[in-house]
Amino acid sequence: MDPRNRQLAELLIDYSLGLKSGHKLYLEVIGMETLELAREVVSVAAQRGVVPFWFFNDDSLVRRFLLNSTEDQLRAFGAFHRPIMEAADAYIALRGSDNSFTLRDVPAERMDWYNKHFYKPVHFEVRVPHKNWVVLRYPNRAMSQLAETSQEAFADFYYRVCTLDYAKFSKAMDPLKDLMEKTDRVHIKGPGTDLRFSIKGIGVRKCDGHRNIPDGEVFTAPVKASIEGEITYNTPSLYQGTTYERIHFVFEKGRIVKADAQGDAAKFQKIFETDEGARYIGEFSLGLHPEINKPMRDTLFDEKIYGSLHLTPGNAYDEADNGNRSAIHWDLVLIQTPEYGGGEIYFDDKLIRKDGEFTVKALESVLSKRALMA
Repeated sequence: MDPRNRQLAELLIDYSLGLKSGHKLYLEVIGMETLELAREVVSVAAQRGVVPFWFFNDDSLVRRFLLNSTEDQLRAFGAFHRPIMEAADAYIALRGSDNSFTLRDVPAERMDWYNKHFYKPVHFEVRVPHKNWVVLRYPNRAMSQLAETSQEAFADFYYRVCTLDYAKFSKAMDPLKDLMEKTDRVHIKGPGTDLRFSIKGIGVRKCDGHRNIPDGEVFTAPVKASIEGEITYNTPSLYQGTTYERIHFVFEKGRIVKADAQGDAAKFQKIFETDEGARYIGEFSLGLHPEINKPMRDTLFDEKIYGSLHLTPGNAYDEADNGNRSAIHWDLVLIQTPEYGGGEIYFDDKLIRKDGEFTVKALESVLSKRALMA
């Protein structure tokens, strides 16, 4: 037993969710190795008077169901799970699949059914807007392989990143949140990227350990029809069992009118046929975590990379709602530090970040690596 799992479980129950006696917790446990952390979460929850419901899941089970079920069965599957999520006060997902590519051979049509009839009604319509929730990975062999490091070294990195002083981090995000709330026009420049849009009147949210672990971003959303230009993402993205690289979008009036990438071309294009909202952006965010500096093909980590941004096709969050609705929400990451090609971000024609570092003193003084790790 790793004693750091107890510390992490207490962080989830006490800080991330703030659960009290009588609250009902929906705990989704994905992957056998994750059971070690799940046991600590159940122990801490019970000791706090929380009533847990646990659901063991695994991509191998999802794969078998998707390959052998009909669309009506997927619809019934979502209808069965939705009332359970509605009955819960909070949700924790402990994700530790032992093979990140298990769903790779599932036909795109069936993944589309899964998104429409399970993920959208249960998660996007109930969990995300109405529940207290937090999602995290577990440092298993699959994750360390994707990160190209030993499992022991990855575990040390993982617990260091996940148990950051999030209360301090949250306070440091305040000046950026305030600036984004006052901003109208955003201009992003970099290799293969020249993009303009408005964020005026859209809400801004700090991600400070209450939704994801690890955490570390401040997000909003573009005014839906305001995006013009192009963006080229430089971070590989593992999505539904397939890796895509050098993803490139061209926008006109907010809509993705051209999309290409290195990877399974047919499967890639099918993602944007899920629904009309899949061709619009539901989130714009700046990554801030001082300990995460390179991609590892895991969205929960990659979207927090220091000096990065992500611009997300698909569903918008209620806290920063531009009205876009979709069964997908695909966080795609562009790193702007010098080793990844650099880049610039302007707010209302003023340079606020260059090559991943804030150029405004009020932001640099609290959100630089030096300040965050002091």
